Order: sequence, then C-alpha cells, then structure tokens
Amino acid sequence: MSSGWSLWVMFLVVLNMGITLFLFLWGPRAKIPTLPDGTSGHVWAHGVLREGVRRLPTWWVVFSASMFVAGFAYLYLYPGFGNHKGALNWTSHGQLQRDQAANNARLEPLLERFRLYPVEKLAGDPEALAMGKVLFEDNCAACHQRSGKGNMLLGAPNLTDNDWLYGGSGSDITTSIHDGRSGVMPPWASLGADNVKNLAQYVLSLSGSPHDATKAAAGQPLFATCAACHGAEGKGNQALGAPNLTDKIWLHGGTVADIEKTIGEGRQGHMPAWSPRLNDDQIHVVAAYVYQLSHPVDESRQ
Repeated sequence: MSSGWSLWVMFLVVLNMGITLFLFLWGPRAKIPTLPDGTSGHVWAHGVLREGVRRLPTWWVVFSASMFVAGFAYLYLYPGFGNHKGALNWTSHGQLQRDQAANNARLEPLLERFRLYPVEKLAGDPEALAMGKVLFEDNCAACHQRSGKGNMLLGAPNLTDNDWLYGGSGSDITTSIHDGRSGVMPPWASLGADNVKNLAQYVLSLSGSPHDATKAAAGQPLFATCAACHGAEGKGNQALGAPNLTDKIWLHGGTVADIEKTIGEGRQGHMPAWSPRLNDDQIHVVAAYVYQLSHPVDESRQ
C-alpha cells in the first residue's frame, strides 16, 4: 500500500472511531428535556404510545466500552491501520501457508499409501474415493455434473457409461486429467446438403438405429472420407479421440438433426489440462474416482 493510501486509511479509521467514541461518551451525559412523567413529549397513535427517556443499562455501557477496547487492541495487534503490520506480524498469506502445511502433514501418510497402488486398484479404496469425490466436485462437476453424467450441450462426455474417447484405463484417464484433451471434428458441409443427410443416415445405420435405408446406401461410399478417423467399420480410434459410431452413445446428440449438424458444421471439444491446478497426488486420486464411476463393481476390489 502506498503512503498516500495508508494515510487515507488511517484518516478514515481515526475519523470513524473518533466520532463513534465521542457519541458513546457524550450520549449518557446528554440532557434531554422531559415531561414530569419522564417522557419526551413525542406521541404516536393519538397519544396511546409515548416516548420514554431512560438511562442506558449498565450492561450495555460496559459491553460497548469493551468493544472499543477490543477494536483498539485489534488495530495494535493486526494489520488494519494503514501500513501498520501489527504487533503479531500476522498476514493472511502466512496463515494460509501454515494451514496448508499442517493439512499436508496430516494428508501425507494417506497420500503415501495411495501412491503404492495403480488407479484401478485405488478405485476400491473408500478413503481415496472420498477425497476424489471432493476434488471432482470442486474441479470437474461444472462440465461433467456432480453425477459424472456429462453435458451434451458442452460436449462433456458421460463418465459413467464405460465408453471412452481416449481410453478408459487408469493410465489413459490420468493422462486426460493431467494433460487435457483437444478433439476436432472437421465440417463436411462442402459435400453438399443432400450428401450430408445421406451420410447421417449411414452413420445411424452403423449403430442399428432407425434410419432411411435408401439414403444410408447412398451415404455409404461417402463414409470413406470419415473412415480415416473413425475406422472402416465406424468403431472409432482412441488414439485420435474419434468416437465409436456403432454403440448408440452420442457425445453431441444422436438425433438425425444432431448428427447432420455434427457432419455439416463439425465439432470441437476441449478438456483443459488440470496439472497447473492439481498436483500429481490429487490427479491420481481423481483418476481413481473417475475410474470408479464406470466400474461400480470391479474385479480389482474382490
């Protein structure tokens, strides 16, 4: 804080506390004219209510005085009076660092045990899942929801269905969280509106969904353009993040309109890297929690 701002803060503190202290000391001694019955003469409700004048209770005076003492003590012990650092030399940053250090010291034995196990095995540890759930809700739920069911509008995948764009092993999930993922489905509007519709019908046929067989047959040759990423059979490619088109699981919706929009306009998906925010131990625990979402009953726990 600059000297100018420090002086301004000091002035405001002195002004406010000075006025308050003056009113506190002057109030009990102020002489208020009263009528013989001890009221001020102010009436309401046609004289039914009259304003009385009484001395302030002793407990109130003592309590208020103690608050002034506490206020002056606070300004002496802690920052608040301009650039004065306080006799205790306390800072919020220092308090945070001490609290974090104490918390880390308590967590270290637990994290040390977590490091011994791969994600698949750790997914069966109740303490790891409890910690992972908190971290997931704080960092991942905004897109994937607290339930992990995903958000079609955001293109955030469902993490509970065991269908993975980039692989569902513990290592794959850890990499996705640590490094993030970026997927791009290029737009194919250049094929023409009719071809986009035919291709959409063929894509629907790959998963056995209701479709127009005539249009699907017309779209089948066009799929050769898509096979470079999705494979000749439409099974997808996890190395590229190209989804499986045969399983009836749709990241951006599986209606005819949704698929036509995906083909014609393309899609872009971005999973941010969480390594700048979460450390390796935290990512390891979150990965175990995410793995557990799609493996609620897993052989590794039996």
